[in-house]
Amino acid sequence: MSDQHEQDHTGPIKTPKQMMWAAIASFVVPVFVIIGLVAFVTADKKPGAGATNMEKSVAERLQKVGTVEVRDANRPLKSGEEVYKAQCAACHAAGVAGAPKLGDQGAWAARIKTGYDALLNSALKGKGGMSAQGGGDHSDVEIGRAVVHLANAGGAKFAEPKAPAPAAQ
Repeated sequence: MSDQHEQDHTGPIKTPKQMMWAAIASFVVPVFVIIGLVAFVTADKKPGAGATNMEKSVAERLQKVGTVEVRDANRPLKSGEEVYKAQCAACHAAGVAGAPKLGDQGAWAARIKTGYDALLNSALKGKGGMSAQGGGDHSDVEIGRAVVHLANAGGAKFAEPKAPAPAAQ
């Protein structure tokens, strides 16, 4: 009965040498697994969740919502010609993307018939290939002066807009 009992309880380790290697492996393998996990956790470069460039993804999450720009409210208004040269000449001097050229009375005639307010609205809000000019480097009054400069060069007789009156205190 003793032989039967020994056969029931035998395992993969049959010699003392196998027992020694199993004991060493049971201590060494977990140590190397722990070292590998610590190295992974403390590594600088880890793949982000769906991100391939960590710096870029962090910068996108931390970007500013808005900015504040301080301008001198008391600076003198620029003339229509100055604003035209700075803002409008890039397209209107060469007629880029269907923009009527400065001084082209034929191209400006139909636009002038719509009136100054319609032209100013188109300039401030944009029309066709022209992007909105309002809210940029120039005030709405300065954009209006550039509109008058362009239209008058095309045959209109618009009066240049005046600076707004200072707010009452």
